[in-house]
Amino acid sequence: MILMYGSQRDHDMLAGKDTGGVVWTQEDIAALHAFMAEWNQDLIESGEFVDAQGMTAPVHARRIRLRDGVPVVTDGPYAETQEVLAGYTTVECESFDRATQIAARLADTPHPKGANLQHEWYVDVRPLAGATEELD
Repeated sequence: MILMYGSQRDHDMLAGKDTGGVVWTQEDIAALHAFMAEWNQDLIESGEFVDAQGMTAPVHARRIRLRDGVPVVTDGPYAETQEVLAGYTTVECESFDRATQIAARLADTPHPKGANLQHEWYVDVRPLAGATEELD
């Protein structure tokens, strides 16, 4: 599974809201969507695509935790966390190295001029556990 991260600020930028940083134009957003569509299509054509979903903005999230044995629900965004899961793609491929290679293509994701992705961009690759023996 390839896990993509973002923040409320990232969602706001893509929604065209002023975040005080680099502004995403409609052309920037269209380039991002075209890149992702091509990335997914390549995975479909190679037979490695299983599923992909994007998440709504963190502000729409709810966190449920236990406090004294009682579930307590808190609306998002998460107070202690800036970055949250923004979406995922599940691939079925020959190896962990191949999944890493697929995920690395996302490093070429289009972004506006002036955006510094060197400190902000990353994805994780994690195998799915099919059985409890694979949890180790």
